[in-house]
Amino acid sequence: MPKMDVFTSQIREVEQFRFVDIGEGQPIVLLHGLMGTLSNFDGVIDYFPKKGYRVLIPDLPFYSMSIHKTSIASLCKYLFRFFETISVSDSILLGNSLGGHVALMFARDYQELLKGIVITGSSGLYENNFGGNAAPNRKNYQYIKTKAEEVFYDPAIATKEIVDSVYETVNDNMKLIRTIALAKSAIRHNMAKELTSLKLPAAIIWGKQDMVTPPDVAEEFHKLLPNSDLFWIDKCGHAPMMEHPHAFNDLLMDWLIHRGL
Repeated sequence: MPKMDVFTSQIREVEQFRFVDIGEGQPIVLLHGLMGTLSNFDGVIDYFPKKGYRVLIPDLPFYSMSIHKTSIASLCKYLFRFFETISVSDSILLGNSLGGHVALMFARDYQELLKGIVITGSSGLYENNFGGNAAPNRKNYQYIKTKAEEVFYDPAIATKEIVDSVYETVNDNMKLIRTIALAKSAIRHNMAKELTSLKLPAAIIWGKQDMVTPPDVAEEFHKLLPNSDLFWIDKCGHAPMMEHPHAFNDLLMDWLIHRGL
């Protein structure tokens, strides 16, 4: 959710893709969620390049796609073109929230390009939607602030910068239309019947107090993904990599080592 000015000096642009690319070694591709930005993963990107991993974070085109093509499927195709253009293969694909949904669909369609998948606070089964609910109250800054705070266990994580960014998004008509379109697409593309075919190693890292995708969503993912491991972070909401970056990194690193990835 914070603006991506933090990464300005590290952002690369190749063809239509804008992305962070840091480190060398085994690639980890990170996918942010709706209303999220590259800097949601600043804790991850500070850690894994030092451990021998190459970290890539594409800026997903939530608000620049054609309205008629604004969907999870279009984002999945965009990600495939990114992999092709940047020549990424044998990657670990990690997604938060809507980014997790894109990761799951990508794994379904392009399993041969991946070594493993990590989801955290992912849509794909069901979630308590923020974007659509915000529409009728979008001019009320305090309401948007409260909704942004509910994403986290600790409301202080929702800084003024985050709240301002969300407020700007829901009050931009074209961004709001696309936000709602993506939220509806996520509901339509329920993956419950498709997850059992994903044989890749999968890590599910979840906040115990996630109010957007509650804990039973993580348990259902764990039940449906045949090669998955489930990890919990206490006193944590919908974005564990933001709220508890050290615990998140430790869990992910231990899982990668355990799985030989």
